[in-house]
Amino acid sequence: AGQAQENTGAAAVITYAKQFIGTPYRYGGSSPSGFDCSGFTSYVYKHFGVNLSHSSRAQYSQVTKVSRSELQAGDLVFFTNGGTSIGHVGIYVGGGQFIHSPSAGRSVCIESMSSGYYASHYVGGGRVR
Repeated sequence: AGQAQENTGAAAVITYAKQFIGTPYRYGGSSPSGFDCSGFTSYVYKHFGVNLSHSSRAQYSQVTKVSRSELQAGDLVFFTNGGTSIGHVGIYVGGGQFIHSPSAGRSVCIESMSSGYYASHYVGGGRVR
């Protein structure tokens, strides 16, 4: 029963997150008028009673790490900003894809983790606890 509940929870998180596709990126933003990457993930999880820091690096320290092969829908996925530190976060939706608020001039969307920038900057995944 626990597994079924987890899957239902993950589906609810993804369904809720998808409502914001098209919301513009805004630096420091954490509301439906505009999100930055960690503002988006924290806003989505706050709806489910989970408080995440408004910082991708801090969120990385708040999750239980899982390997890429163990990723499940609803897990957070983290990327570097080009250096060695965590600089970006999104929510895994399954099938090698994640939903996120990418960068200035773009809006919330679903992208493949194995394409271009994200393939080479992936750091790890984590389960929200």
